[in-house]
Amino acid sequence: MHAELLSVLDPALVAVYHIGSTAVPGLAAKPIIDLMPLVTDLAALDAQQAKLEELGYQWHGEVGIDGRRYCTLSGESGVRLVQLHFFQTGSPQAERHLAFRDFLRTHPEITLEYEKEKRRARDLHPNDSHAYNDEKAAWVREVEARALSWSKNNFFSSRRVSIKHQVQTR
Repeated sequence: MHAELLSVLDPALVAVYHIGSTAVPGLAAKPIIDLMPLVTDLAALDAQQAKLEELGYQWHGEVGIDGRRYCTLSGESGVRLVQLHFFQTGSPQAERHLAFRDFLRTHPEITLEYEKEKRRARDLHPNDSHAYNDEKAAWVREVEARALSWSKNNFFSSRRVSIKHQVQTR
């Protein structure tokens, strides 16, 4: 549903991918959907900021990752529901996210290790999402490197040509 709403970004929108923990079957996750829309050009997206805000998204800009535009959507109670991580097509950051997701999806033993790492980080920093992310960052970087290497040699992960507005959830 959320991905389909992004069609207001035509013609800049190329594809929308489901990423993050909720995109990996069996992985413990907070009930927040992470979507990664790819656009033809970030400047074209920036020019459409008002359209996203009209849909209820809060625009945060680049926020910590070069070449990303980050937006969030919260429910009426203020609970975060959706996070959008926009990148331009061909972005190494987008490749990194997709490789990590696909690697976890196809390596259940690594998924279990990641869940243990997430729980360890959560137990150390239950009320600080930044410290939680910092705590698991070294583990994630190491697995991302393996995932990128795996992705380059694996047809399943190398498919990156997308039909307009394709939503990749499986």
